[in-house]
Amino acid sequence: MLIKRDIEEELCACANEYPVVTIFGPRQSGKTTLARMAFPDKQYFSLEDPDIRDHIAEDPRGFLENIPDGAILDEIQRLPDLLSYIQSFVDKDNRSGLFIIPGSHQPLLHQAVSQTLAGRTAILNLLPFSHAELGRLHKQQDPFELCCTGAYPRLHDKHLKPDRFFAGYVQTYVERDVRALINIKDIDRFQVFLRLLAGRIGQLVNYRALSNDVGVSSTTIKNWLSVLKASFVAFELPPYYENIRKRVTKSPKIFFCDVGLACYLLGIHNANQLQRDPLRGGLYENLIILEILKERLNHGLTPQINFYRDSNGHEVDLIIRDGRSLHPIEIKSASTFTSSFITGIENFRKTVGQRCARGMVCYNGKEKTTFKNTDVFNPFIHDGFKFAVR
Repeated sequence: MLIKRDIEEELCACANEYPVVTIFGPRQSGKTTLARMAFPDKQYFSLEDPDIRDHIAEDPRGFLENIPDGAILDEIQRLPDLLSYIQSFVDKDNRSGLFIIPGSHQPLLHQAVSQTLAGRTAILNLLPFSHAELGRLHKQQDPFELCCTGAYPRLHDKHLKPDRFFAGYVQTYVERDVRALINIKDIDRFQVFLRLLAGRIGQLVNYRALSNDVGVSSTTIKNWLSVLKASFVAFELPPYYENIRKRVTKSPKIFFCDVGLACYLLGIHNANQLQRDPLRGGLYENLIILEILKERLNHGLTPQINFYRDSNGHEVDLIIRDGRSLHPIEIKSASTFTSSFITGIENFRKTVGQRCARGMVCYNGKEKTTFKNTDVFNPFIHDGFKFAVR
């Protein structure tokens, strides 16, 4: 069953303004399906097919001349030289919405696009299903169930078993993307690194500790982490320290682009197991931050999100920047609200003064209330994640 993706409106708007729209995202996040649903009348070519790739490579100009109204060109990183011919084509044609380019294996494609299509393409990032999108597909899941299942479209569309899906996903990712990006001599150690990183969700990145635990150099850890970020497996949440006189943390936190993958790597198979796991809070925090990130990306907004922590241990899980306003958000997996949940927000208010907007606590309870100028609610049952783009 195909469902409308929230980013489709932004995709169509970009296609009305730019001759090329490039869609980045992790493998199997639905980029191709999105492009074909949004532009059903456009011809589709997958350069993953060697016959099509060879045909285009033999005569790229002739190929483009035969598609005067443009096309969807999938996996174009398999033939990056074609981008130079597209540049010449769109410069002569001067029409918008000619080419839609979905691509995984993001680093190579991103570099090629940046070099050849600068100013000619809009760039969108598509992550797996959001909570709102999943609600259109079936009855909305409990957040802990969603953590364990993950949000990749095929998982839900085909009703696949998560453990089997992620086992294949990791193997494919390691065998194809990682080997293509960097020369990994010891795949087993890289897989250990993946599992250890999942165990550090929501924590500050510590290269030395990871280096000691995995048994490779800190430089190798940095390279491996850069690959995970570039291929949309993990992302870093940067700290907020602009114009703050206090000593604050300047190291980022690490999170995964799909919590289901993290749970698989940790050996967490169901919601009951997760609720008893020591990493419950970090995984729930990852889920909320990821939903906020998806909401912003699906509306064509830059993430503009940070966390805050000072040298005294005062912390706010998430800061959404909106111009000069700073929206502090605390994330708690508990079902019962306590006043301690807003301690970090109150400290942040004192630190940044009038720039601090109304605070929010996202927790797993059923009650919606306000407490000391802070909204307390469960976004999975109250209003969703629209607050991230207001």
